[in-house]
Amino acid sequence: MDSVPRSPNGFLSSLSASDFELIRQHLRTVDLAPEMVLVEVDEALRRAYMPHKGVISLVVKLARGEHVQIAMVGRDSIFGAFSALGDATALNSAVVLVPGVASTVELDVMRAAADQSPTFRAALARHGLAVYAQIQQTAGCNAAHTVESRLARCLLHTRDLSGSDKIVLTQEAMAQMIGARRNSVSLVAHTLQEANFIHYSRGHIEITNLDGLMKTSCECYATVKAQYTRLLHHQQIACTAA
Repeated sequence: MDSVPRSPNGFLSSLSASDFELIRQHLRTVDLAPEMVLVEVDEALRRAYMPHKGVISLVVKLARGEHVQIAMVGRDSIFGAFSALGDATALNSAVVLVPGVASTVELDVMRAAADQSPTFRAALARHGLAVYAQIQQTAGCNAAHTVESRLARCLLHTRDLSGSDKIVLTQEAMAQMIGARRNSVSLVAHTLQEANFIHYSRGHIEITNLDGLMKTSCECYATVKAQYTRLLHHQQIACTAA
């Protein structure tokens, strides 16, 4: 059996050869520029994005002007999975948090592939569920856990998605990530630096003690990671067996 060409993106690399062929010729590569807006709430999403590197932030905008991040999508998954299965109207905004590169394809192509292949449709559903699991865990985390543990969680997750211990994040971006005020983020980042878990200077963060940061994080980091492993590893096994 011919193997699927390896892709830096987890969704694409998990597809069987026949499923990948349904979208292969329609794939385009795009740069994910810093703070690039992919879609605003209530707009129709027209393309799905599958990062090779970089991170997409899903953001809810509140009436008083606050922006709160509800999930992140990186090299392990796809932005637009549920839109390809149903209503394309965006329920939140999507903004590039960490710059990089992504494969992109029109949602009409994704819908046609899902209609043609039950396994392609199942892959979209599993990746959509994984992001949903992250969203609901984030809601609980922001309501119940300390700013310090929430920031540690988000830094760990961003590290996983970007594939680097070095991250560029403004205080405003970090505040959105954890649903906190900028002055709280500044104090907590200073605390993490004093503990030698990170080095932070003018928006440049380097994780210097991974174990320490993991111990500081709440259980939500491990919970989301376990859900992704359950949902997406199962899919990869199924594709391998097909």
